[in-house]
Amino acid sequence: MTLFRHEMKMNLKSLLVWTICVGGLCFGCILLYTSLEDSLQDIADVYSNMGAMSTALGMDKMSLATLTGFYATEIGMMHGLGGAMFAAILGAGIVSKEEAGHTAEFLYVFPVKRTKILWQKYLAMASNILLFNIICAAFYVLGFLWMKEDMQGKEMLLYHFAQAFMHLEIGTVCFLISVFSKRSLIGAGLGVPVILFAADLMCRIIPAIEKVKYVTPFYYANAADIFTSGKVELEMICIGVFIVVAAFIMAWIKFIRKDITA
Repeated sequence: MTLFRHEMKMNLKSLLVWTICVGGLCFGCILLYTSLEDSLQDIADVYSNMGAMSTALGMDKMSLATLTGFYATEIGMMHGLGGAMFAAILGAGIVSKEEAGHTAEFLYVFPVKRTKILWQKYLAMASNILLFNIICAAFYVLGFLWMKEDMQGKEMLLYHFAQAFMHLEIGTVCFLISVFSKRSLIGAGLGVPVILFAADLMCRIIPAIEKVKYVTPFYYANAADIFTSGKVELEMICIGVFIVVAAFIMAWIKFIRKDITA
C-alpha cells in the first residue's frame, strides 16, 4: 500500500484546504443564523412563492425561517457543490498526473501490476472524499450543538451518506476521464459537477425533462427532499452504484491496455 500512502500524503494539503473552506464556510453560516433569523422570516415568505425556482431550490418544502430549513436549502447546496468540485478535481488528476508530470517512467518500471496501481489510486481518492465528508459533517453537527438547536439525526445521517456517495460517483466519473487522458483535465473535471448540478435544477423546473433526474446524482442527494421525506430513493442509489462500478471497470480495461507515455 505504498502508493496509497503516497497519494494520501500528496493530497493532504488539498484535502485540508477544501475541507476548511467548504466545512468552515458552512459552519460559519450556521453560526450566523441567529443574526439573520428575523430577516430570514420575510425572505422565506418571498422565496416560497417564487414558483419553479422555489421548487428547484427546495424552498417550497422547507422554510428558511428555521435552522433546519436554512441548512437543507442553503448550506446543503454549498456543501454538495463544493464537495463535488473537490471530488472532480481529485479524480480528474490522480491518474493522468503521472504522464502530465513525466513521472510515469519512475512509477511504472516497478514490478507492480497496473491493476494494483489503479486500485490504490482509486482507494486514495475514495478515502479523501470520505474524510472530507466526515470532517465537514462534524463541523455542521458542532454548529447545531453550538446553536443549541434540535437536529434531525436520522435525516442528517441519510443526507451525508447520500452526499458522500454522490461525491464518490462524480469522483469516479472524473477518475475515468483521468485514465483516458495524458494530462490533467482539471477544467473538464470541474465541468462535470457544474453540468450535473444544472441538470438537477432544470429537471425540477421543466417537467418535460424530468427523467434527467436518473442521470444526475444531485437529485438523490438533495437535502430538502431527504429532510422532508426521511429517506433516500433506493432506485437512484442503485443507478449510482451501477455508474460507479461501470466507470471503474471501463477505467481498469483502458488502463491495463494503455500505452503510457513517460
